[in-house]
Amino acid sequence: MSQPLGPRTARRRWLRPVLALAFVVVPLAEIWAILQVGQLVGPWWTIVLLVLDSMVGAWLIKREGGRAWLALREALQGGRMPAREIADGALILIGGTLMLSPGFLLDLLGILLILPFTRPVARRLLTSVVERRLVVVPGAGLGGFPGAPGWDARRPGPGAEGPVVRGDVVD
Repeated sequence: MSQPLGPRTARRRWLRPVLALAFVVVPLAEIWAILQVGQLVGPWWTIVLLVLDSMVGAWLIKREGGRAWLALREALQGGRMPAREIADGALILIGGTLMLSPGFLLDLLGILLILPFTRPVARRLLTSVVERRLVVVPGAGLGGFPGAPGWDARRPGPGAEGPVVRGDVVD
């Protein structure tokens, strides 16, 4: 007899296929791409292309990372929230990490995340994913906040410390 899935288990049902894709399918696709390039241009030129690809990626990461760092510092010094700059930094970091693996496919994806004219598309995607994960529904916690639907002064919210009020008695 199977038990119903809890909310945490149901939300993470996608994790196994994603891990299988990341650790099985992606390396096989990378090997296939390297072999195809090797058949097309030869083994030595394939090695040269992989090394050149890594060098161009390192240069791009250094250049765009420096620009993102400068933009972040300017935003902070200007007193404004650096949401765009933080997203750019995260995308450059992810792109750089993808470029650490040898191969052409993940390097292509990494370069797309690093280049300044393709990054806005990835930034919009990243923003929508983060917004979906971080949106807080008012009053959905244990105690909510004053004025929220279902707010109860006798029930402190999550992580709230202090006395618990029960009628006229304070514990």
